[in-house]
Amino acid sequence: MKKANWRIFFICLIIVYAIAFIGSLFTSIDNGWYESIKPSLTPPSFVFPIVWNILFLLIAISLYIAWINSKKNDRKKIIIVFGINLILNALWSFLYFKLQNPIFAFIDLVLIWLTIVAMIVVTYKIKKSSAHLLIPYLLWVSFAGILNWMSIRWEKLTGKLSSTPYLL
Repeated sequence: MKKANWRIFFICLIIVYAIAFIGSLFTSIDNGWYESIKPSLTPPSFVFPIVWNILFLLIAISLYIAWINSKKNDRKKIIIVFGINLILNALWSFLYFKLQNPIFAFIDLVLIWLTIVAMIVVTYKIKKSSAHLLIPYLLWVSFAGILNWMSIRWEKLTGKLSSTPYLL
């Protein structure tokens, strides 16, 4: 077992939570629009910050474990898959809540899901425990995908289309 490198651990935390913070800037929602398309399956609002904070911590720990156990040539893969994933994650909040475009957000969510799978594959080859930490993230994003899809269906069924010009 490698000795803990607290500097790298804190850098991983800062990177993950900085991008999470950027995404959170877009989640102040127009309650009327969101409430009109929110699926009944949606958990209470207080659940989301709790779950996401736990998931971001797991992502940061996974990144840390993969990084300290990786060889130099694996680090580029780690940066790419985690970087793309985190950017897509922040983009989802912008697409869904700021642009009020659940269709584009769903497309982004599919890409997030694929990048999580890529993160799991990359980290599994380096250190299995790093990959295992990402499974809750994959499961939550899968659930979020169901909610996102249901909100698209509800929006189309009720005719409550967003007033934003960015909708398809």
